[in-house]
This record gives sequence, C-alpha cells and structure tokens, in this order.
Amino acid sequence: MRRQSTSAGPVTPHLFAPTAERPLRAKHSTMAADSHVEPHSHPWAQLAWSATGVLRLTAERGTYLVPPSRAVWVPSGVEHAITVVETAELRTLYLREGLHRRAARSAAANPREPAHDWRHCRVLEVSALLRALMLALSSAPDGAAAPSPAELERERLIAPLLADELRRAPPVRLGVALPEDKRLRALCEAVLDQPTRHATLAGWVRDIGASERTVARLFRDELGTSFGQWRQQVLLARALTLAARKRPMSEIAAELGYASPSAFSAMVRRSLGAPPSRFFASA
Repeated sequence: MRRQSTSAGPVTPHLFAPTAERPLRAKHSTMAADSHVEPHSHPWAQLAWSATGVLRLTAERGTYLVPPSRAVWVPSGVEHAITVVETAELRTLYLREGLHRRAARSAAANPREPAHDWRHCRVLEVSALLRALMLALSSAPDGAAAPSPAELERERLIAPLLADELRRAPPVRLGVALPEDKRLRALCEAVLDQPTRHATLAGWVRDIGASERTVARLFRDELGTSFGQWRQQVLLARALTLAARKRPMSEIAAELGYASPSAFSAMVRRSLGAPPSRFFASA
C-alpha cells in the first residue's frame, strides 16, 4: 500500500535570499518520506542535496533522483518541485548570480575541468570536500539571531571555495525526460512510481487504454527516444536509489526485473559507458 503524500509550500526560500553581502546561503530541512514541495521558482540559483535519504526533483521537463552522493543544480528562475522518496535531511544552497558566474569563468580558463552549462538543470557528483563545505555553512534564516562577525567571516571564506568545488564537480548522465503531452505524461509518471509493473510498452498502454503505435510515436516526437530507452533511464535512477541504501548488486538487479546481475551490468555499460561498480561506487 502506498503511503499518503503530504504537500508543503516552497519551504520559505525568501528567508534565505542571497545578497551581495552574503552571496551564499544554506537551508536545512528534515522531510518525511512522501512529502512534496509544490512547484516554485526564485531569482537565484540553487543546489539541492540530501545528506541522508533520497529526493526526487522535477524541473525543466525532467526528473532527477538524488541520493547523498549526488546533487541537482537548478538555475535561477526555473520552476521545480521536490518529492521525498525516503526520509531526507535536505540541504539547499542558494547562490547569488555572480558567485557561480565567477566560478564558470574560472572553469573556462582551465580545459581540464568538466564543462557545465549553468543555464540548465544537471546532476553533479558530491565530493567529500563539497559535502563538508555544505555541512559547515550556517542554516539560520533571516529574522533569527543575527550571525556573529566570526560566523559571517567563515561564510565569506567558504563561499568562493565552495563555488570553485562546485564547478569542478563531474556531471552525471542521470535524469529522466518528461513530456508535455498529458496522456504521455500520465503514463511516464506511472512508470516512475512503479517501473517494474510492466516490462514492455504493450503492458503499459493496456492500463491507459491507448494504442501502442500512438504512444510509441509520442515518445519519439516528444522525447526523441523509444519507450525502452526511456525506461532504462528510469531503472538506472531507481538502481541508484537502491544502491544508496547499500543493497547488493544482485538484489538490485533482481528487484529491477533482470534475470541476472550480468544482464543488469550489461545494461548499465550500454547506457553509461561504465560498469555498475564505478557508477554506484559513491552512492
């Protein structure tokens, strides 16, 4: 039986607005499984990360599952919503526009650093240093006790180092595209909720009473891919969530419907160009 979802507003981002004096702000929220933060946006960029638990962030016609080893970059002005997959200690960073732009210019001067398009959402690996810096920041909101001069100085020193570490973070090819067509969107969200209920498109279209040919065409037209390729991304995202719970690879493969760990490993290699041991190493 599915747990009842609870809805929340955007969790008071206005109390953590970055400014010229404080260009990096941090927010801390503990959220129960199946909590949902309603769609919202704000005029500053955001990094969403879960110190424990797993989040699902939806934005820009895509959805991203976020275990503690990953974070999602959300540009300023982009509407996004969050669903808590399992009880999570949500850490949110808000960055004033100039802060990550300076980091981007620095990265452009160093071709060895991973290239980022900061205009769009993306999943990033969280290094031990990036994790430590996020945890070191004060998460007191505006209106609470004013930060001391020492706390402000600490925040001022952390901000450029964190921005530099952020632009060094390797991007992860992990995200599930979502369509605009309402019929296809409903099917895709059903797959996200229970990806192993059916293995083929034929099974899913029976549930919604649609033509398999029509739905296959919608996948090509709306998402530029086949249903099978799209579902593989869903399974990879779910596998990362299971790996974050320290489940062994054999159990993950079985739960996702693969006949053997080797069959699952082959799918991961085809999709990501890397074996599961590397992809899930830090999950």
